[in-house]
Amino acid sequence: MSMSPVQRPASRSIDRRDFLVGAGAAGIGFGAAMGASTQTASAPDYSLRIAPMRLELAPGKAIETFAYNGMVPGPVLRLREGRQVSIDIRNDTDVDDIIHWHGLYVPSAADGAMEEGSPMVERRGTQRYTFAAKPTGTRWYHSHNMAGTDLSRSLYSGMYGFLIVDPANDPGRYDQEVLLAAHHWEGSWVSMQDIRTGPPPDNGLEVMYASASFNDRMLGHGEPVRVHEGQRVLFRFLNASPTENVTLALSGHRFSVIALDGNPVPSRQAVETLFLAPAERADVIVEMNRPGVWVLGGVKEEDRKMGLGVVVEYANHRGEPRWVAPRISAWDYTIFGQEGQVPPADERLDLMFEKVPGGRGGYNRWTINGKSWSATNPLFTTERGKRYRLMMTNRSGDNHPVHLHRHTFEVTKIGDKATAGVLKDTINMTRFSTVEIDFVADDPGPSLLHCHHQDHQDEGFMGLVTYL
Repeated sequence: MSMSPVQRPASRSIDRRDFLVGAGAAGIGFGAAMGASTQTASAPDYSLRIAPMRLELAPGKAIETFAYNGMVPGPVLRLREGRQVSIDIRNDTDVDDIIHWHGLYVPSAADGAMEEGSPMVERRGTQRYTFAAKPTGTRWYHSHNMAGTDLSRSLYSGMYGFLIVDPANDPGRYDQEVLLAAHHWEGSWVSMQDIRTGPPPDNGLEVMYASASFNDRMLGHGEPVRVHEGQRVLFRFLNASPTENVTLALSGHRFSVIALDGNPVPSRQAVETLFLAPAERADVIVEMNRPGVWVLGGVKEEDRKMGLGVVVEYANHRGEPRWVAPRISAWDYTIFGQEGQVPPADERLDLMFEKVPGGRGGYNRWTINGKSWSATNPLFTTERGKRYRLMMTNRSGDNHPVHLHRHTFEVTKIGDKATAGVLKDTINMTRFSTVEIDFVADDPGPSLLHCHHQDHQDEGFMGLVTYL
């Protein structure tokens, strides 16, 4: 088990890039030795091409974006646990880019984060990444470039895809597998003061969206998910939205949660609604025992109207899909945990997250313990093999899905509720909340800890965890 810390800046792209010039140059040589290389003489196991595409979300509703291999999400990468894989990335765009292998234990140079020393994929160039895939579970890959003010780049675009690491021996305890990635599209910058009155009067620009989808289609368009009565269907959900949380329900059914962020939960629970912050994943089993035509989608009506949903259709059933509002309850990670003591931490570290509002028409800035990137390099330094407890406090009115690269962490406390056994790589911190997580420093090399909201990381909410 392991864990890791913070990630990137936003509208301060020039500062970030200036800081990384030296690190990036060093990272190319380091990457060649540790897992990333520009050498492509032999055939790769997979190839990904970054290029612009026109995405039709619905008839008459097309957007210009960037994607991998001309599809959204990108191709599913199914890897075998522990087996070395080589992936060539061809960048056919006008900017340098990079791909992060989210949730994998890989060397820093192969992780796909320039702040850790991973080499960028130069515009019109090719980069090869080579690594052994682990751990098993639902992982994903996505652009780890900064977007700044450009709402067509990085996570605002279609540059993301599922990466599934299958165990060496897969028992296959389900009848059908369905992969669904939620995403929001057509973002625009707005000053909150222009759309509502009241506090916060000094908040800066935020992103609002005009449309949403599961995979490449809005609700009511594209093919339904077709099932048979009596099936056990494994849904792998991913929230690939750049900034928006989603709460999902399948009318007439319950989700049996078996894994969070690809890691099996100690206590499986059946829930009516599933909450996912950006970058979070959930594997759920649904017993298909309510024949009919149903809507699987966002609990909020505004989300479904934007397109966040898909039709689930039983065999031999037709007609208009039904939506039945579920009972709403607060999302609680601890129900998936277990009682018992977690091992004592070798060191306890306090992390405070705060906003420096940008004011009307300006960009916010985010701090960790009073500092923004790159002053948070390093955020703190670890010793290999030691267990660290991060006591995190969110002193803002925003949600923060905090992601630690190259490690898995154990959730040990949410507010005043202790728990054990829930292993994740991203955890949502609600507004004005506290969370404690433990990780073992068992993957040497620089590791980012950051908020997975694209704008927050671009605006300084990230830091580097280093090893002695």
